[in-house]
Amino acid sequence: MAVQLPQAIRNALQKRAREALDHWPAQAHEPVLMKYRENAVFRITLKDGRFAALRLHRPGYHDETNLRSELHFMAALKLGGLDVPSPVPTDGGQSLVRLPVSKHFPEQYADVVSWIEGVPLGLSGIPLSHPIDMQTAIFFRIGQGMATMHELADAWAPPERFRRPAWDVEGLVGEKPLWGHFWDCRGLSADSVIALSALRAKLRRTLAGANNQDLDYGLIHADLVRENIFLTGTDANIAFIDFDDAGHGFRLFDLATTLLKNRNEPAYPAIETALIAGYRSRRALSDATLASLPLFMVLRSLTYIGWLAERPEIPDSAERLSRYVDESLEMARKLDAAA
Repeated sequence: MAVQLPQAIRNALQKRAREALDHWPAQAHEPVLMKYRENAVFRITLKDGRFAALRLHRPGYHDETNLRSELHFMAALKLGGLDVPSPVPTDGGQSLVRLPVSKHFPEQYADVVSWIEGVPLGLSGIPLSHPIDMQTAIFFRIGQGMATMHELADAWAPPERFRRPAWDVEGLVGEKPLWGHFWDCRGLSADSVIALSALRAKLRRTLAGANNQDLDYGLIHADLVRENIFLTGTDANIAFIDFDDAGHGFRLFDLATTLLKNRNEPAYPAIETALIAGYRSRRALSDATLASLPLFMVLRSLTYIGWLAERPEIPDSAERLSRYVDESLEMARKLDAAA
């Protein structure tokens, strides 16, 4: 998929990618820019002929310890049999390289991970094209993969100095949430600020109570949206990519993230049932815990408000922000009605 960028920016990124690749056993082909959002992601060809993904990390988003921790987590999941990218070492055996300040870029980090051959489940805002029976089969497998990921995470002993973000009460609705002040950010109307501030206060109380109900908590992916779930092979097996936001959190947050952008699909009831059934086929998930899923879908929805407000350069950001606010408040009203 081509990434549309001004030529000057594209040229600067290509030069930075070639600079990074001096450290890896890569062929002399020009890196192919595949994605440019949080990170710039390029497809490269290693000297042994395999494709791999070069990632130029967004300066200032994660520090060195966080980035190394992400790579450790992915390597552990890969070793456990989950289909995820895994680190590709440099010629010197390192997993992460620090790139110095240049004319166009501040100091930043680069790494290379193995390539996942497949296609994304879908794109946000575009209806799923698969027949309903295939959708249910796919979401059953997603649930299985998610449960396996959580099982492997619990069985794994992270190395010293492992540090990743925490999608806990503070990370979601605290004073400094991970994706920004959704209740008080640029672009919100005065009425939206009042409504979202009241909702945040209520959710803090609710989530604090839920936290005491022994909800499952541990390492999660935290961004299992359609674009990060790949269908691989002729049997449409499942792979997970993009662990950029992986960290400690409630396991329901992963389920809610996968379901949220599908809630308007005609087959949503079957999708939700299949995802939960697939998860339960590999890992325990009680009805009492599952009762909090609508709460976590509201929490997930709110994170997108803060995320988008900090990126006004995104096309149609004002329109999307308004829609995110309306959707979040509507979901919150339904949550109240069901209480």
